[in-house]
This record gives sequence, C-alpha cells and structure tokens, in this order.
Amino acid sequence: EAVETALANNLDVQQSGLQQERANVNLRQSKGDLLPSLNANIEHTLNHGRSIDLYTNSYINQQNTSAFYSLGADLTLFNGLRLLNTLRSNQFAYEASRMEWQQTKERVMLDVMLAYLEILNNTDLLVQATKSAEVIQRQVDRLIIMNEQGAIKPSDLSDLQGQLGDSKLGIINAQNSLNAARLRLAQLMGVPYDETLEVERLTAEQFDMSYSATVDSIFQSALQQLWLVKGVELRKKSAEKAVQAAKGGLFPALGLSAGYYTNYSSTARDTANQKIAYYSQLSNNYSTYAGIGLRIPILNGLRARNQISLARITLKNAEYIAKNTEIQLRQSIERDHLNMRSAVSRYRALVEQVTALTESFRAAEIRFNAGVGTPIDYLTAKNNLDRANVNLIIARYDYLLRTKILDYYQSRPLF
Repeated sequence: EAVETALANNLDVQQSGLQQERANVNLRQSKGDLLPSLNANIEHTLNHGRSIDLYTNSYINQQNTSAFYSLGADLTLFNGLRLLNTLRSNQFAYEASRMEWQQTKERVMLDVMLAYLEILNNTDLLVQATKSAEVIQRQVDRLIIMNEQGAIKPSDLSDLQGQLGDSKLGIINAQNSLNAARLRLAQLMGVPYDETLEVERLTAEQFDMSYSATVDSIFQSALQQLWLVKGVELRKKSAEKAVQAAKGGLFPALGLSAGYYTNYSSTARDTANQKIAYYSQLSNNYSTYAGIGLRIPILNGLRARNQISLARITLKNAEYIAKNTEIQLRQSIERDHLNMRSAVSRYRALVEQVTALTESFRAAEIRFNAGVGTPIDYLTAKNNLDRANVNLIIARYDYLLRTKILDYYQSRPLF
C-alpha cells in the first residue's frame, strides 16, 4: 500500500510519465511524416478599382468578387532515408523513455522499502529501550523499599535512579528516530505526516540471512535486467539513427506533387453577355497538375554538415553515458555487496555476543538481587547486554537493507 501510494503521488514518476508521452508524440509525428501531405485552400476576394479580370485576363476598373479553390498533395519518394532513420531514432527514444519511467518507479519503490524497513528497525529499537527501562524501573522500585528499611546504601539507589534517567532518555531518542522514519515514509508517499502512523509488522527473522549471489552474477543480471541500463543503451541506439538521419541531408530529395485548381469571377460573361453562374464557372475553370521534382543540395550554409557534427557529438555523449553507467553500476554493486557481507558478519558475531551477555546479565542480576553484587557490576552487565541487543537489531536491518539494494540491481521483487 505504501508503494502504490508513493507511485500515485510521486512527482518524479509523473514527470517521467510525461516524458514518455512526449516521446510517444514524437514517434507518432515521425510516422505521420512518411504519409503524403494533402492541403486544401479556399479564398474569396472583394476587389475595388483596377484589377485583373480572371475570366478574360484583361484589366478592369470596377468592383468585383473572385473566388479560388485548390487542392494539392505532395509525397516524398526519397530523401537519403532521413525520414526512415528519424522514425527509427524516435522509436528507440520512446522505448528509452519507457525504460526510464520504469527505472524511476523502481527507484521510488526501493526508497519506500528502505524507509519502511527503517520504521521497523526503529520500532524494534524503541521496544528494546522500553524493555531496558522497565528492568531498571523494577530494580529502582525494589531498592526504594529496601532503602526505606535501611537495608542498602543510599548510593546504590541513586546509581540505579541515574541509570533509569539514561534509559528514559534512550526511549525519547528511540521515539524521535521512529518519528523521523515515519516522516520520511510519509514524504515519500506524498501524504501528510502522522506520528501515529503504523506499518504492517515484518520481523527480520522472516528473511533469509544467507544471501548467496556474487558480485559478478549480480552485475551480469543488472546489465540484462536493470531498466537504467536498458534505457541508456536505447538512448545510444537512438543517437546512432539520428546521425544517419542527419546524413540524409547531403542527398538529393525526390518527390511527387499533384493538385486541382479552379476559380470564380463576378465579371465573367458569356458570348451573349449573360453572367455565368457560380458553379458553372467552377466546373469550367478547373485545371489539374502532376509532377515529379528533384531537389539537389549544393550549398546551404553548411547546415547539413553541421547537423551531422552535432548528431555525432550527441552520439558520443550517449556512448560516454552508457559506459559511465556501466562503470558506476559495477562500483555500486561491489560496494553494496561488501556492505552486505560486513553486515551479515556483524550480525552473526552479535548473535553469539548477545547469547553470552544474556547469561552474564542473568548471573549479575541474581547476585545483585541476593545482595552479593554491586550496582556497578549489575549496571555494567546490563549496559553491555543492552548495547549488544541494539547493535544486533541495527545489524539485522542493515543486512536486510543491503539485500534489498542488491535485489534492486537484479530487478527482483522488492516485497
């Protein structure tokens, strides 16, 4: 639900969708450029003074009205394959825009997933801080009674009360971190912040803690599956076709043209000096034409060659972007894979540490409750266990975050 809400509200996704629509319009236009052009023209004119009589083609000096009707068609037969290569270039550009749109959506999905896991992480840390404070509170309550009876040193009580203050501060800090995570998720979803926001519980234990994919396998999968890589490759192909289209400007252009023309004049008369009817003139005065033309570029201010140079520069830039994308992708995968391995190593070491410190704290608590242990020994054991539990929670979710990023590179489902 969080992902769907974010995709619906995210402006980057919407703007990327507009880019796709623009590319689709350009593609439709390049297809339309292959069709013949057909244009009609209608003109009515009122003349005063000296003018040409359209019927007799002689000068007259009187008011008259005239009308012109024409229909013309043009078809390009050959222009150095400029239109076809432009069409192919726009096809690749449209496909690239689709890939970029998908890439934007997947990036938003990943950000939402990471923010979601951050909420779960901080929720677990808040639970841990609360439990820690509850343990100290029980001891403080017990020592208050014992202090009233004079059974302990007052300093023993004050030591634990000081620790209780630290534990309460830890709860406040954990709550603030949780609220910050909620704010981040709300902003990604494009909804108002609500500090009571609750997310569906997904415990870290539900996930596999043995990620087996290697750097090479992830990289090869990314080259084949990642929308980002597909997009830059399609941009490069689009630029290649744009160069070929620009080269078409150096070739002659061959085209067909045909048309129909007729007119009317209010001064037209027959041999009996009777005014010729409107529709009679239109049927009598028509003419048609058809022709074939060849336009040979000789000198046009070096425009064609400069367009080729610009297209080649665009192609070279697209090649650099594609190569740089591949290099950065490899480096990112290597970094994130190393972070994942480090996270799982820390997690496994911390599991052993928590197990050992849990037993150590249990023994210290028994001694302290029996009056043979000091508050310092008790607090030291407790603080060590609390710190280990916090580190374990952080390492567990850090590992999950890293695996989700690696899944993203391979276009695997993120949830």
